Amino acid sequence: MERNLKNVLVISFGFLLLFTAYGGLQSLQSSLHSAEGLGVASLSVIYAALILSSMFLPPLLIKKLGCKWTIAGSMCCYITFSLGNFYASWYTLIPTSVILGLGGAPLWSAKCTYLTIAGNSYAEKAGKNAKDIINQYFGVFFLIFQSSGIWGNLISSLIFSQDSNKVEISEKNLACCGAYDCMTEITNTTGSAEPSNSLIYTLLGIYTASGVLAVLLIVIFLDQIKSEQAETEKEILETPSFWSTFLATFQHLKDKRQCLLIPLTMYSGFEQGFLSGDYTKTYVTCALGIHYVGYAMICFSAVNSLCSLLFGKISQFTGRKLLFAFATVTNTACIIALLLWKPHPKHLAVFFIFPALWGLSDAIWQTQTNGLYGILFEKHKEAAFANYRLWESLGFVIAFGYSTKLQVYIKLYILLSVLMLSMVTYGAVEYLEAKSSLGAPTATKKENVGALTQETYM
Repeated sequence: MERNLKNVLVISFGFLLLFTAYGGLQSLQSSLHSAEGLGVASLSVIYAALILSSMFLPPLLIKKLGCKWTIAGSMCCYITFSLGNFYASWYTLIPTSVILGLGGAPLWSAKCTYLTIAGNSYAEKAGKNAKDIINQYFGVFFLIFQSSGIWGNLISSLIFSQDSNKVEISEKNLACCGAYDCMTEITNTTGSAEPSNSLIYTLLGIYTASGVLAVLLIVIFLDQIKSEQAETEKEILETPSFWSTFLATFQHLKDKRQCLLIPLTMYSGFEQGFLSGDYTKTYVTCALGIHYVGYAMICFSAVNSLCSLLFGKISQFTGRKLLFAFATVTNTACIIALLLWKPHPKHLAVFFIFPALWGLSDAIWQTQTNGLYGILFEKHKEAAFANYRLWESLGFVIAFGYSTKLQVYIKLYILLSVLMLSMVTYGAVEYLEAKSSLGAPTATKKENVGALTQETYM
């Protein structure tokens, strides 16, 4: 047990260090590299590469390199992105974004495979239920990993608040913040939106060092899977085969319920993309300065983390329909308020209320949508979750893709429209389920409620 737990902790802290860097950088991209939309373009490319990566790379790499070296190698892909930010241009950020995206899917697949094998191995020796041990291991992992959003953003805010070049934001410049932004570079000249190069390099140096430490932790302290366990690893990867999984992903679209869930799944990418790409730039950076972005995103991460735990537990009492309705009302209220509100430094608390409420609804979208996929497609989980990753990533790609082309109020209307469509199609899924389960036993459903398979790569 001690050795297995040590390996679980090594992976968890490795991911914590890696995503402390990546999470902090993702929140800053739209503000730090706003010229010609370079920052959001790089994020869009990451998720596009991730879609391709998740279709082709994980089984091939894990089979070839094993879990340990796939994790270490994929982590190096993330470090290249930090290095690309040192000299940010289309020739450095876009290629490193592709590299990061390609490394994303193998990293998460190898982590899942390793924790599953470790759980099975210990359960066999101790004569315990493998499912329980695996759930415990994933619980430990997510408990440690989820805090990465707090540390990465805290580091960026503490460093940028050292900037001595802060200037008073004029009322004319403030008029260009918010939903009816001016679509000009004026949002990049307000406050301390452009920190000094020395502070940017200090931050990137810390993020790069954090990534390097993550790789060293894995290389030095993570045990290779032993030969007898390697057989289990092969079974996990070979059943089903790569091509059958690839085809199953698209064949799964024959299921009417899967097609109806596409808007809801894409909305998850849209709403996260809006917060990290648009809210941080046109509300926080524009009206307060870039040094407040981290603090706003800490609010989002902390509330999201706590609510994920909370809603995962209470869903068995409230049912998912009530939680989805609550998330819809919360998000709709936020979108309407963002359309009406003119951001001003005097309203300091409001800048943090929005990400907190966004975190609350995002926790419901993540936990309940994952749980819903697990319950509805119990017999085809692999193909279902491949579709989940595909459509959510596509939502991110579109949200970041049009980020610099449209004014914020148009993006908010798009967000509201997709949310309304999602609820209509989700309602249709519930109707079909209720219709098909009339007279059918519900025991299997109860077992699955609240199942968290939260595998948002980024």
